Amino acid sequence: MKRLVPLLLPLASALALAACSPSAPPDQNPATTASAPPAPATTRSTANAGTAARPTPRRAASVPALSKYHWQLSSATASDGKRIDALFANPDKPLQLDFRHGRVGISNTCNGMHGGYAVANGKLKIVGPMTQTMMACTDDKLMAMDKAAGQILQGTMSMTLKAGGDKPTLTLVDASGDKLVFAGKPTAQTRYGSKGKTVFMEVAAQAEPCDNPPGSAKQCLKVRERHFDDKGLTVGKPGQWHPLTQTIEGYTHKDGVRNVLRLKQFEVNNAPAGAASTAYVLDMVVESEVSR
Repeated sequence: MKRLVPLLLPLASALALAACSPSAPPDQNPATTASAPPAPATTRSTANAGTAARPTPRRAASVPALSKYHWQLSSATASDGKRIDALFANPDKPLQLDFRHGRVGISNTCNGMHGGYAVANGKLKIVGPMTQTMMACTDDKLMAMDKAAGQILQGTMSMTLKAGGDKPTLTLVDASGDKLVFAGKPTAQTRYGSKGKTVFMEVAAQAEPCDNPPGSAKQCLKVRERHFDDKGLTVGKPGQWHPLTQTIEGYTHKDGVRNVLRLKQFEVNNAPAGAASTAYVLDMVVESEVSR
């Protein structure tokens, strides 16, 4: 018996789903099938008709560095100096921040969270309330992690960004004195030096033997190319099935599960002899079918 999980959604719904999908990697911006959402508009306000408009503060010059990394939580201490244990409920996947196009995403929690942000005068401001997916989580620790992250990562926080060198760090301190330190992990775009190309790939439920390298009896994913428009609707005909002799970064295949993946394809400069000249990085799982 097959159970179809319809995950192919209009872009607005897909953006919310991407943050909580177990297979969705933290290192990709979900908004790849359409223009990315613009940064929040800046406004001018006047106290009265005789008062000059107050200019909106400019963003700090270092802001572009925020989007070059996945910011993974390395330490969290409350104002009393004690470790905030609730934020480390998922030790294999640290709490992560990603900054893209005026939006900040929080992942590796039970539910993904997204909100607008702005930076000025050494302050990071979360603009408006965070939106959150509504997954039912059976793990009480992950639920507590959601709550703790939502309470701390809001409003205006002091920000210290050190993006140079081999160990970039981002430090945030909220109004109560809680301090979060994040380590920067380069995004795929940073590592490969380009924005990459968005492609869709269907992965068959079962892997198949492939002779690469010869005589290895290796199991490869069986894949074919798919095509969708910016509304998430199927267009054109699928490509031919073929074995994929390389891995998809961020994707873990489960036997018996067919998936349609949205990927970023990057050119690999100076690839070693015999290695693939392109790299695939998972952006989002958009459709799944489970065979039982």
